[in-house]
Amino acid sequence: MNIPPSLERLVQELARLPGIGQKTAQRLAFSILRHDEARAQALSDAVLQVKEKIRFCERCSGFAEEALCQICQDPRRDERVICVVEQPSDIYVIERSGAFRGRYHVLMGVISPLDGVGPEQLKIRELARRLENEPAQELIIATNPSLQGEATALHLSRVLEGKAEKITRLARGMPVGANLEFTDDVTLSQAFSGRQDFVSS
Repeated sequence: MNIPPSLERLVQELARLPGIGQKTAQRLAFSILRHDEARAQALSDAVLQVKEKIRFCERCSGFAEEALCQICQDPRRDERVICVVEQPSDIYVIERSGAFRGRYHVLMGVISPLDGVGPEQLKIRELARRLENEPAQELIIATNPSLQGEATALHLSRVLEGKAEKITRLARGMPVGANLEFTDDVTLSQAFSGRQDFVSS
């Protein structure tokens, strides 16, 4: 398709986003063109602002605009229960379900030897230090039920044994190979309510 170079560049940049194919990128680009300049400027400002302002929470590594994220600042959250997730975006998937009122800890990935990611590349040492300073009644491991997620969960259960009163894993309400981001609210809620003690072999 012969389209102006500036429009082609916008399409290509949009297509780099996860879940956005070439056709969707073209539809988004054409939609942006239909809006007036003020709307386009607002979108541009929002993208730049989020890159400038968003950082990682000093306690949990979730997204924040201050030293601590809103969840870590909220006194109504149960600080004795910590849910461990792979990525900051996983926090919002769980929050959407309304099934959890504790706090979080983000690993920033999973153990994946093929990708050169070992335990040392993850925020596991930070979690261990946090548990020493903030004793937890329960540590919920909510890594994705993939091969890498399961390996990470098993590793965590071993290295953190005794650092929390109880270590649990989300129940099998989530199918193997699923991703938290694409799990519906009901399934996620059932997974939380049916979680079980973590037993390492």
